[in-house]
Order: sequence, then C-alpha cells, then structure tokens
Amino acid sequence: MSAGHSLGDVLAVLEGAYPLEWAEDWDRPGLVVGDRTAGVRRVRLAVDPTLAVVREAVADGADLLVTHHPLLLRGASFLPSDTGKGAVVAELVRAGTALWCGHTNVDRSSRGTVGAWTRALGLREVRALAAGGEEEAAHGSRLLGLGAVGSIEPTTVGQLAVRIAGIVRETAQGIRWTGDADREVRTVTLCPGAGDPFLDIATGSGADVYITSDLRHHPALEHIEGAADPLAVPALIDVAHSASEALWLPEAAALLAEALPGLEVTISERSTDPWNGRA
Repeated sequence: MSAGHSLGDVLAVLEGAYPLEWAEDWDRPGLVVGDRTAGVRRVRLAVDPTLAVVREAVADGADLLVTHHPLLLRGASFLPSDTGKGAVVAELVRAGTALWCGHTNVDRSSRGTVGAWTRALGLREVRALAAGGEEEAAHGSRLLGLGAVGSIEPTTVGQLAVRIAGIVRETAQGIRWTGDADREVRTVTLCPGAGDPFLDIATGSGADVYITSDLRHHPALEHIEGAADPLAVPALIDVAHSASEALWLPEAAALLAEALPGLEVTISERSTDPWNGRA
C-alpha cells in the first residue's frame, strides 16, 4: 500500500470538506459499507452506485467507491442479492470494497457540485441561491448553498446551452432550453440536480437564465408563462441529472490527491443516465 492510508483517513478528508451535517434532513450521505481500519490504495469515483459501476470498481481493484448519490436514500429493510441494491451490497462485501456516498452535503460546498459549476462557467460575484451560509470546513471548502447566482460574460441562451454541452457528459437528452435562443444572458442562476423546487427563487434572483435538471412539464410551463413578458422570468436550461453532477468528480479527485499523496484515484466514465437512446 503506497502511502499507508486507511479508510478512516480517506473519510476524514471527504467528511472534512463535505461535513455530513451540511446535508438536508432527508438525505443519507456517509459510509454505507466498509471497515474504517482497512487499508485504501485505490479509490474509484462515480455519480451513482449502480451494479455496473460497482462491478467496474471491483474489476479496477478499487478499495473504496465514492459516489455522489446515496445507495439507500429511501431506506431498505431487506437486501437479498436478487435485487439491485442487494446485489450492490453483496458485490462490495465479497470484494472487500467500501462505499461512501455524498449528496446534498457535497452539492452545497464551494469544492462540491455547485462550486464546480460556478468555476466551469466562470461566474463572478457568486452568491447562494438557497440554503446558504458562512460556514468554513476543511481543505478550503466553504458552505455555498443549494445553487448559486452569479454574473457571466455576456452571451445568449443558445450559446450558453452549446457551451454547457461541451462541458458536461453527453446524454441522449442533450441540453434543452426555453424561449428565444438569442436572448441575452448576463446573470446566471444554477442548481445542480433536480431544481424545480427553486423556480420561484430563481425568478426572484433577477437572473436571465436558470440552469438545472429534471424539469417537469407543468412546473416548467407555469414558470415560463408566469409573466406576460417572457423576459420577466429566467429562461430555463435543462441538463440531464447525472451529467450535471458528474462535474463534481474531478473536484473530488483533486481533493483526495492533494490531501492524501500516493492515493490512486480514478473516475468512472460509465454513464448512469437511465436513458440510453432517443428516436
């Protein structure tokens, strides 16, 4: 083992930068499977702990799989190996591979999902969209909030959508937007992951566009029809959920490499978007 790191050492870094208490009350981040005293030489990063991702991590020789989404978010009373989640746990235990999941504690960090998006878009004068604060954590992480608002070099909705398509992983959905593609954009609000609960807050932010995921028909339509003047509400840019949150993976890899020299960190390129095609 190259640097003598234990699972406890790695978790201290992850939970130091992304404190578990930063998570929403309904969330379930943290260590799911694993012995904190076990050695860790190689870590695999992914968005979702799917069975295919777990098998890939095991084949790669990972001692720890770190994912953005929790495995047991909605809880489970039984985990037989002929179910998806049961098979995930069985594969991990058989291989001796640990699983740690982040989620909303990662989302609201300056070194997490929202921070990755603000840097990718070059946002300036960044402030929280919702649930922000002033708290500092370890490794240069600070509480930013669930979503962010910031200014951007002048662009248009269409140009910004094309730019985002070049930043995130490709999916069958692609990047969708509402309204006039030539609408000018100077202020952006964003919420990585499912963001339709914040549509009203996004409108109140004064932004020209709101970037998020999982926008449903009725909330999106009610938003863009919320004023007689379409410029009175932000345009919407909808990014596939997994692609939106995969921007965090390089941030996590950099964090672990900085804090734990000698640790091998790899990022899964496997798409966990549920949609494989489009006709």
